[in-house]
Amino acid sequence: MKIICNKQALYEALVNVSKAAADKSTIPALEGVKLRLFDSTLMLTGYDLEIGINTTIPVVSADSGEIVVNSRLFSDIVKRMPTDEIEIDIAENMAVTIIGGVTEYSITALSAAEYPAIPELGEGEEITLSQGVLKSLISETVFAVSTNDTKPILKGELFEIVSHKLNVVAIDGFRLAVRTETVKYDNDIKFIVPSKTLLEVSRLLKDEDIECAIRVTKKQVVFDFSGYTVFSRLLEGEFHNYRGSIPQNSVTEVIISKRELTDCLERASLLINERIKSPVKCLFDNGALKVTCSTSIGKINDENPADITGPKIEIGFNCKFLLDPLKVIKDDKIKLLMNGGNLPMKIVPLKGDEYTYLVLPVRLRSE
Repeated sequence: MKIICNKQALYEALVNVSKAAADKSTIPALEGVKLRLFDSTLMLTGYDLEIGINTTIPVVSADSGEIVVNSRLFSDIVKRMPTDEIEIDIAENMAVTIIGGVTEYSITALSAAEYPAIPELGEGEEITLSQGVLKSLISETVFAVSTNDTKPILKGELFEIVSHKLNVVAIDGFRLAVRTETVKYDNDIKFIVPSKTLLEVSRLLKDEDIECAIRVTKKQVVFDFSGYTVFSRLLEGEFHNYRGSIPQNSVTEVIISKRELTDCLERASLLINERIKSPVKCLFDNGALKVTCSTSIGKINDENPADITGPKIEIGFNCKFLLDPLKVIKDDKIKLLMNGGNLPMKIVPLKGDEYTYLVLPVRLRSE
């Protein structure tokens, strides 16, 4: 086989599909990228048995066939080629020659027969929404996905459509993130996508009003957009009843500047690290939020104006868990809803239901 192609197009495709190739595997082919040549088109596929990514680029070739190349080595070689156009020659003995000007590499490929079969993706249910919306749905919730292996189902995010409302939900036992968007889809459906898949999808999505199609079968989900196809197994099992965890009423309501609260917590976070942990203490009273934090590094006292309705509340939080949702909220002002110092804080927009965040408090020690 002989292929002539644009170096930058090949390199970009290699980098993106290689994200789905296995870092280490008992099946050496999974550490590579599968190249399939047909009709002057080169299809590149990375797959680690859980997530797969493929895309195509146009090439100049009258041949057809397929091989597997080491993803890291091949990407590095293509990146360092001195010419904009490169030539790839593949011999029957799996020897691969990559030529760019006076530079010539020779490497060995694997037979495509050693590459595991790609799952049958099927047609399935199809949901369409803009890439920009899907990107925000993921980025504004994925931080709350569990990393604990004891509950594998929570290592994914729930996609749930009820009455044209898509809810994307993540829970890790300490916080809950729900992001809601209206979609054009007539049926009710729910499925759970691994967070690893969603992070790779988000990385490839464009923050624009360009369509992305999501196809869902019984065991697989497929994301099609901008020339890329990302496919993944779904997580099986019953997701946590998140609706039952969200309080419907509150005794204390606080309206506060998101930016000022974020800045205040980031100042407090300077006294906290992985080794030295201490909660930030928040006192909501008399038109102000007073924040204190004391560790072996030092102590901070800070204050922000706040519009407070209801009884005063003193409550403690893991600083990172409270900061994470604030970093992705786009609103200038937010509403904090509480029912006491030992119950979760609910963060919602001033109007609408675009997002809901719950953060569990940390019990404060008596001073």
